[in-house]
Amino acid sequence: MRLLEKASDAEMIHSNPSSKIYLDIVEKLRNMIEADGLLPGDRIPSERELAERLNVGRSSVREALRALELLGLIETRRGEGTFIKDFQEHRLVELLGAFFLQNPQIQSNLLETKYLIEMDCIRTIIAYCSEADLDILLKWAAQSGFDDESFFQKIAELNRNKLLERIWRIINSYAKASYAPAQAIPLEGYINLIQALKERNENKARSIYYHSIRKLSTDT
Repeated sequence: MRLLEKASDAEMIHSNPSSKIYLDIVEKLRNMIEADGLLPGDRIPSERELAERLNVGRSSVREALRALELLGLIETRRGEGTFIKDFQEHRLVELLGAFFLQNPQIQSNLLETKYLIEMDCIRTIIAYCSEADLDILLKWAAQSGFDDESFFQKIAELNRNKLLERIWRIINSYAKASYAPAQAIPLEGYINLIQALKERNENKARSIYYHSIRKLSTDT
C-alpha cells in the first residue's frame, strides 16, 4: 500500500470524533516504546498490560492497536502477540511523522539537519574511506540511474559511523514525509562530488555539495 493511501487512513482516523483519544494513546505508546528501548521486530506488551501502564481503558487500547495495525505500524501474530513492524519496509517513521511532526519549527529544521548529517558523512568518508570503495561508488554513479536519495543513501552507508547512517535514514524518512521530492540534479554534480572525495579535498567537496547539489547560496 502506498504512503498516500495510508496517509488517507490516518486522516480518516484524525477526523473521527474520538481522534484525540486515539492520538493521545499513540503518543503514550511512542513514549513507552522509546523508554523500553523496543525496536522493529520486538513484541509490545499485551492489551491488558498496555491499559494498566498507560492508565486507559482496554477498549481504547484495542481500538488504537487496531488502527495502528491497519496503518501497518504493528502486526499481530496468532499465539505470539503484537510486534513492531520493520520501519524501513513499512515506512513506520514516515507514518509517525504525519502524527508528530506538526510543529512548524521542527519541520523547518528537518532539511537543515539532513544537510548537516550528509556533510558529516562526507567528512568521514574523506578521512577514512578506502580508495577502492570510492572507485566502486564512482562506477556505480556512472552506470546507474539514481535519484538524490539513492545517492546519499550510498554516502551514508559508505561512511564508517553506523550511528550517523541510522540517524540519516530516520531524518531522511521524516523529510520525505514533510516535503515534496527534491528537483533532479544533473549527474555531473554527483560525479564531481565523488571526485572531490577521491582527492580528499574537503573544501571542494563542501562547495560542490552546498552550491551544485543543494543549491544553497550561503556558506552553511
